[in-house]
Amino acid sequence: MSGGGHTTIADRYELGERLGLGGMSTVHLAFDTRLERYVAIKLLAEHLADDAQFVTRFRREALAAARLVHPNIVQVFDFGLDDASGRHYIVMERIVGPSGAQVLRDHGRLSVDAGVNWIAQACRGLDHAHRNGLVHRDVKPGNLLLSEGDGTVKLADFGIAKIASDESSITQVGSVLGTAAYLAPEQAAGEEAGPAADIYGLGVVAYQFLSGRLPYEAQSLTELALKQQREAPPPLHRVDPAIPAALGVAVQRALALDPRQRWPSADAMRDAVLDGARGIGPDEDATAVAARDATAATSVFGGHEAGTGPIVVPREPRAPRRAPVPDPYAAPTAPPPPTSRGREAPGARPRRRGGGVRRFFAFLLLVALLVAAGAAAYIVASPGQQSVQLRNVVHDKADQVIQDLTQLIDDNTQ
Repeated sequence: MSGGGHTTIADRYELGERLGLGGMSTVHLAFDTRLERYVAIKLLAEHLADDAQFVTRFRREALAAARLVHPNIVQVFDFGLDDASGRHYIVMERIVGPSGAQVLRDHGRLSVDAGVNWIAQACRGLDHAHRNGLVHRDVKPGNLLLSEGDGTVKLADFGIAKIASDESSITQVGSVLGTAAYLAPEQAAGEEAGPAADIYGLGVVAYQFLSGRLPYEAQSLTELALKQQREAPPPLHRVDPAIPAALGVAVQRALALDPRQRWPSADAMRDAVLDGARGIGPDEDATAVAARDATAATSVFGGHEAGTGPIVVPREPRAPRRAPVPDPYAAPTAPPPPTSRGREAPGARPRRRGGGVRRFFAFLLLVALLVAAGAAAYIVASPGQQSVQLRNVVHDKADQVIQDLTQLIDDNTQ
């Protein structure tokens, strides 16, 4: 209905300028005449009011979204049906500032610091929603809003995003350049979307914020699905060497084809992105990261979280070696005699004396060879002494030399 030259919704909200236009809704600036504050109001398409199933789902999802109270989520204040216009509406917190889509349109891409700031804050909002059982299902730059007042990034369209994605015909040619480009593979295949689908969508947003391009460039939903199945997007640090490699790995894991290989939560993705921006993290592909994390978790805890990777069974720890129990009836062992450098350290291994004998025999062998060649050798070792004394052994006959050498060996090995 109209009043005072203004269009009023639900006899309370005076519509102002149009802030945005979509296929299923229009967003206006509005003034709440009861609470005397400015709000944003989203008016859904008129034909949706005739769909009883849609109305039921709309009320359920809008109520769930209104219960989400978090600094990184646009607050839902009110919702209902305007009898005069026959249109459903949602009243939301007014954010003064650009959306992520506007930033990309104006600047092409974000710096590493700015992009990480947007993504980290969006992760906080997603994590809160997921903990409360609500999945966004339509994470894209247009649903990320930056408050110019305090720099807070807020996720918009919780609740209604599920209905919009279910009702819209994303299979139309060319629509992949819009919302469908951010859909997780399982979501595009018609499967039920869970929190992992939101993490994928935010991974696409992160890739686009940092590189200025989508991870997959496609002209149709079919082409997009084929590319997702057949190839991985180029790592961010290869697209732009200024992007830390660890940050590229963190984003790439969010884009894993298998939902179980993505980050287990939005909070885990936030930590990885923040660490990656500081260069903290492995420089490896997303699949290797998922396998490594699963292995580390199961190795440490000896358990297995469904969908995180292969089960690793830790080996039984070896029993520590026990010291031999001393025999109380055994005779005491005499301490080792002191050496020229002092007493042996406790537990030290005794010196082996066989080395000197072996060297002595080798020397004798050399002498025998010299004798066989007609040479004379002066050899002898005095038993029990460290020094070597020489004795002349010279014979014309080899058998006599051998006899003398044999006697010498016997004298020194007794």
